[in-house]
Formats: sequence, structure tokens, C-alpha cells
Amino acid sequence: MTVLPFQNDVAIVTGAGSGIGREICRQLCQRGAAVILNDVDAGLVETAVSEIQATGARCTGMVGDASDHGFIQRMVETAVNSYGRLTMAVANAGITKFGDFFEFTPESFDLVVRLNLGASFFLAQAAARQMRKQGQGGRIIFMSSVTGHQAHPHLAAYAMTKAGLEMLARNLVLELSPYRITVNAIAPGATLTERTLEDSNYEQTWTALTPMGRPGRVTDVASAAMFLLSREAEHITGQALVVDGGWTAVSPYLG
Repeated sequence: MTVLPFQNDVAIVTGAGSGIGREICRQLCQRGAAVILNDVDAGLVETAVSEIQATGARCTGMVGDASDHGFIQRMVETAVNSYGRLTMAVANAGITKFGDFFEFTPESFDLVVRLNLGASFFLAQAAARQMRKQGQGGRIIFMSSVTGHQAHPHLAAYAMTKAGLEMLARNLVLELSPYRITVNAIAPGATLTERTLEDSNYEQTWTALTPMGRPGRVTDVASAAMFLLSREAEHITGQALVVDGGWTAVSPYLG
């Protein structure tokens, strides 16, 4: 009988109706995990969950705001009530908000900080409390970005939150390591998703700018997540793994 690497694991993945989050859910389920798949878009959740369940995997959809504290706790409770435990949390939900620094509004700033930082912080908190209670360790991943390493025009607030997530991962090493909970960040570069492909020039532009000769795919980022969630990465914590085809090594300007 084949033993799947994550067959005893239960994960929450936020912002997972499409793109990177959806692929992370698909790969987790493929490896045997049970997954709570969250997104604020009900249609995306229904489609994603149906496709994953069609493979025989255990996947429960939850529609809601990943930055809402009460909803975060309900996701944790659903994971435990449905599958018996919680061992993984991937804080993938976020929003990209472009805007000139001189004109950026308090409303836009609050939205970006609340979802990119707040949702990640409080998912990690709720998940870690449950993992501590179980006493068997766990894995937490934050979704950062290369904009946390390299300046981009009109992304000051967004970049600030992504750099902050990497520092959050590093700081939580002090508090989570005694409970054998690892916490890391992944920083994707330009990645082909449903959203980025709305720009008809996106793939061509980033093919030219990326040393490896193509933009990232959602499978590239999800594969990095699978490693950090695996037993092989149990001694890796407080780190940020950049998945960008070498872009930050040379940082050609997006003009």
C-alpha cells in the first residue's frame, strides 16, 4: 500500500480559489493531506473544491474574509472538527494595490495592511495555538514577494507588507520553535496566474527580464511550498525562499 507523504496532515490555505493558492491545495491533496480551501469568491471556491474532490481528495471549501478574526477561528475549528487536527497553515491571501506614494489613500493603505499582514499574522496565531495544543508540531508558511527585496514603482505599501511577513517569520522562530512549529516565507517573482495574464504583455515582458528565460508558474511556487511543508524541511525555519528564476540576483528594471 502506497503511503502518501502528507496523508496524516490537515492544512488551511487562504486565498486559494485560483492561482498559487489553488495549486498549493491541489498538490497538498495529491500528497494525501486534507485541506480547508478558502477564498472570498464563492464561485472560485466551488469550482476549485469540485475539481479537487473529483480526484477523491479530502477538501472543504470555506468562503470568507481571511482577515476576519472570527472567520479565521472558524476555519481552524472546521479543520479540527472535520479532519481531527491541524498541522499546516499557508497564509496566501493578499492584495496588490498599486498607487503613487504621494496620492496613496488611508483607505487603500488600511486594506493592504489588514489583508497582507493582519490576515497572515492572525491565521498563524490561531493555527499555532491549535498546533501547540496538539503537541505534535506543525508548519506555517507566509506568502511574501520579491517586492519585499527589490523596489518597484507604485508598490510602497504592498512591498512594506511583504518585507514585514519575512520579518514576522523570523521573529516567530523564538515563539514557535519550542513547540516544533516551523515558520517560513516564500517570495515569488513574476508568476503566470489568471490575474497577471489579464495583462496581455505580462508573459512577454517577464520572459525578457527573467534570467531563466520565463516567468514563474504556479507549480514552481507550490513545489517550493511542498518542500517547506515536508518532513525534509523540519530543520528549516525563519527563512524566506525566493522563487523568481534569478530575477532578484540581477534585478533588471521594469520600465
